[in-house]
Amino acid sequence: MQQILEGSRAIALTVKNIKPTVISAYPITPQTHIVEDLAKFKADGKANYEYVRAESEFAAASIITGASATGVRTYSATSSQGLLLMTEVIFNIAGMRLPIVLTCANRGVSAPITIWNDQQDAMTIRDAGWIMMFAENAQEAVNQHILAFKVAEKLNLPAIVNIDGYILTHSYEPVSIPETKEIKKYLPDYKPKTGTYLDPKNPMTMGAFARPAYYMEIRQDLHDDLISSLDVINEEYKKYNKIFSNFSTKNKKSLIDNGLIEYYGPKNPKTILVAMGSVVGTVKEYVDNNKTLLGDKVGVLKIKTYRPFPNKEILKAIKNARYVAVLDKSISLGNIGPLASDIKSASQGKIKAKIQSFIVGLGGRDITAKMIKKIITEVKNNIEDTKFIG
Repeated sequence: MQQILEGSRAIALTVKNIKPTVISAYPITPQTHIVEDLAKFKADGKANYEYVRAESEFAAASIITGASATGVRTYSATSSQGLLLMTEVIFNIAGMRLPIVLTCANRGVSAPITIWNDQQDAMTIRDAGWIMMFAENAQEAVNQHILAFKVAEKLNLPAIVNIDGYILTHSYEPVSIPETKEIKKYLPDYKPKTGTYLDPKNPMTMGAFARPAYYMEIRQDLHDDLISSLDVINEEYKKYNKIFSNFSTKNKKSLIDNGLIEYYGPKNPKTILVAMGSVVGTVKEYVDNNKTLLGDKVGVLKIKTYRPFPNKEILKAIKNARYVAVLDKSISLGNIGPLASDIKSASQGKIKAKIQSFIVGLGGRDITAKMIKKIITEVKNNIEDTKFIG
């Protein structure tokens, strides 16, 4: 049944219905409503999970690490400086191969202080070894949380679902929340394999000291498994949409729609706009509202899964375009936008399109139709590697 819900409420209801065993978090804007709702569900007797109040984000990450290591389903949520405070533990979680799922309500990082949305926080931990998904809207966020738990527990890899702070966390949209009995058809109770969790009957070590003779191979295994997860994410996305057809975000106008990317637009566009998160909705709306001006010359490529990076899928989508404008809501200071950097690296010597980095929306700056129009014009000019559009 479709309801009008705040994005945070939709995520909290979904997590409750997934039935984790342990939740631990520390409140930080704009993530707070998610964990407040989860705490209230517990206090009101509507949920059976253990809700552990932590004194910091570092502590919250450590608590779910310990819980996950014992072989139970765990969850947390954070934002911005909170995610940065978790960084040491975030790397440990991936290295220990714990299938934790975390929500990041994306927010800019200090200094100067901002509480508004961009994606700099997520970009800061992009190399930690987590599967990283980005949601365009509340329904996609709901679906990605269920998908994230399934993939994480199947592969023993942690996953983070990114939702734009305020834009998605605090806005109200029509959204459908699968009930627990429906979710269990796709995501059964978590039963880890013996030898993958701490058990006094089967002693093991996690995160052990590794000498140079072993460290590199262990990291390579993590890397290889992340790359292999691309196929699993696509497979599970198909299964999810088959079971949850009523909750699907698939668009009939999309020529490509899988667990990794979505391409929306004409078959042979001259220009493709690439982005992640809620800004994709703004870009799609501009393209739809300006058909007379644009004709069949502009398409939109949405990156759903950013890590592992779907090189082949992206190159397949942009190979025939002349211009590729990459909209990053973050900046690799001293270089270009992180997403633009990844696409340029993947396409080196493989396609002829001009790929241009555009930085938008930092610190919550509105991204307008006028800015999208300017980007479509600017990408055709010979300009510097990074263009800030504000």
